[in-house]
Amino acid sequence: MKKLLVLLVFFIGASTFAQNKNAKASIEVDGVCLMCKERIEKASIKTKGVKAASWNVETHELKLFFDENKTDLSTIQKNIAAVGHDTQDIVATDEIYNSIDECCKYRDEQVVKDHEGNPEN
Repeated sequence: MKKLLVLLVFFIGASTFAQNKNAKASIEVDGVCLMCKERIEKASIKTKGVKAASWNVETHELKLFFDENKTDLSTIQKNIAAVGHDTQDIVATDEIYNSIDECCKYRDEQVVKDHEGNPEN
């Protein structure tokens, strides 16, 4: 019985230490402009456990620093989709997507073309 208890304590302790408090990740998030950047980063930062988020307008890459004890990539992506942006794994609903500003409609080919070379539009 003592051995079982010791093993149980060991495994619980090991699993606690296995999660990274300073995890780094990079995911793809759709968007076209600086307004999108602000919305994506804000949704990421508002996720409990996210310490930093930086989205690149040209590459659509979102770099994240977060505490794996408090959140995971799936939760972060759900929060981004909830403000209207598709991620590599989760697509925003049409209803939410349609609520974002017209200049941010990254699914519209003409809007994307209008932003090429000038993400401030």
